Order: sequence, then structure tokens, then C-alpha cells
Amino acid sequence: MSVEGITEADIANYLANTPGFFERHAELLGSIQLTSPHGGRAVSLQERQMEMLREKIKGLEGKIIEMIRHGQENVAIADRLHRWTRAALLTAEPARLPAVLLGELQREFLIPQAGLRLWGVDARHAGEAFAAPVSDDARSFAASLTLPYCGMNGGFEAAGWLEDAATVASLAMIPLRRHPDPDAADAPDAPAPATPAVFGLLVLGSPDPTRYAADMGLDFLQRIGDIASASLVRLLPAA
Repeated sequence: MSVEGITEADIANYLANTPGFFERHAELLGSIQLTSPHGGRAVSLQERQMEMLREKIKGLEGKIIEMIRHGQENVAIADRLHRWTRAALLTAEPARLPAVLLGELQREFLIPQAGLRLWGVDARHAGEAFAAPVSDDARSFAASLTLPYCGMNGGFEAAGWLEDAATVASLAMIPLRRHPDPDAADAPDAPAPATPAVFGLLVLGSPDPTRYAADMGLDFLQRIGDIASASLVRLLPAA
């Protein structure tokens, strides 16, 4: 709308940049009538401002409640991760580590199925279930993963490591890597660090096709992989 070349934007801009206007014309504040969003009745400018302020406060309260909820969820996840890590640290016998890690992971995070395979393990553990043979293709796939894989179960070999593979609709597959000794890396003549070698694959499965979606965040799964790798490296021959 415009009147003789003056638009509503011109009026709004003038009022926004002329704070003294309503001080000089205070009678306008009492006479201006606006439509209330609640019922369509006419209200004063002051009452409309109060309604807008209440709506803004309500919106801020909703955001604060959402922030608190997310904070509580993050604390709960951190507590579960802490208990899982503690269980690994308290496991004195290396051969028991895979069972402890998988069992506690399923219990703490309500994961329907979990499994893993390790290769290149110390000869003492060669007969264990976690050291069962893995094809070259599966090893190459694990080595190619720069991040955990999340998505539909497309008939991956790793899905067969789970107890009830036929029911698995979505998978998360996390490579386990042998990171170099940080003390050795600090030596003056230490070679340049290479890409950490993959020595296993951790597999999480669910009958829910959306549990491990391709677009989900991977930070948490990467932490799971780092902790599992640091624990399970005890099953490998000394470097």
C-alpha cells in the first residue's frame, strides 16, 4: 500500500529511525487499535505488545526445555559410555575382552545384535570364535572404511557374524585400527606416521531399517571404535 508515493516500508523505516515520534505524539499510543490473534477482537497497542512478548517468552521457554532435554540425553549417553569403557578396563584376561565389550555394548545401548571379527591375532587366541576366518573381500572392505558404515543390510559378509542375521535390516560396521605407540612416535628418528592398520570389524545390527541410517551422525560410533580398538589391540602380537 502507498499514499502519494509513500509506502508502508517508508513509514516503518521512519518510525524505526525516529524514536521521539511517539514521545511527541503520545496520544496515538492510546488510540491505536490492533487485531488480536486470539479471537480477532480489537486491542490496544500496549496489549498487543504484551501478547507478542508473552508469545516470545513462550517460544524461549520451549527452546530452553529442548536444550535441557538434549543435555540430559547427552549426560545419559556419556554415563553409558563411561560404564562400557570401565568394563573393558576391568577385564584382566584379554581373551574375555570381545565378549565383555559386545555384551556390555548391547546392554548399555539396547543394541539388538552385535558381533566382531579380528585378524592377525596372537597365536594364543587363534582358536577363539572372534578369530574365525574372514574373507579377503571383508578385510579389504574394512580397510577401505575411513568412517563407520551405516545403512541397509545389503547381504554383507559381516552380517553373518551376528546371531540372527536373517532378521538384520540395518547395520553399523566400525573398523578397528591399530594406532601407533604415541611414545614411539615422539622419538627423534621416528618415521612419518602411516595410516593405522585395520585388524578387525565391529558390527551392530538391528531389525529396524531406520536404526542405522546412512545420514546419521557418526561421532559416537567413531568413539566406540576408538575405545574398542584400544582395548582389543591386547589380543594382537606385540608390535
